[in-house]
Amino acid sequence: MIKRGTGGGNTITGLIYEGKVDLTTFLSQQSGYSVNGNDVFYKDEIVAHVFKKHSFYKFLASQGVDWKKILSKQLLPDNAIYVIVNNTMFIIEVKHQEVAGSVDEKLQTCDFKKKQYQKLLAQLNMEVEYIYVLDDWFRDPKYKDVLDYIISVGCQYYFNYIPLQKLGLPVPQE
Repeated sequence: MIKRGTGGGNTITGLIYEGKVDLTTFLSQQSGYSVNGNDVFYKDEIVAHVFKKHSFYKFLASQGVDWKKILSKQLLPDNAIYVIVNNTMFIIEVKHQEVAGSVDEKLQTCDFKKKQYQKLLAQLNMEVEYIYVLDDWFRDPKYKDVLDYIISVGCQYYFNYIPLQKLGLPVPQE
């Protein structure tokens, strides 16, 4: 992200992150979308469920999943969205950086974390996708190897936004 700049993409086709906007807030502001608790509706039809941090584990408990029997430590997702039409839980981690620091190494943990989420969701028979939303700091050529690694282990990244279509969510018409 460029300080005092604008996001990448447009709100009709993509989910814009400005560091402070979460998934629930963004979706509730899009034409045709509404959010009631964890339920996401498009034109009054439920299309997804959204979770942040501890609400993800409340969802698991409601489905009969005892995370303590599966993992030794909780992973708290920035955002998670279960998209009904494709039976997929998307774990979306937002990474913002202004100076070199620990986020650099955190990007290298996506393979482990995706596998942990897959273990958690296996008994629910859900697919798992792990996605980073990165700000423009990570466009620097020094991140080429880590970005290549993210793709090589089956994870994904986008800069400043995620296309709604990628998540399998309806794209509002203008």
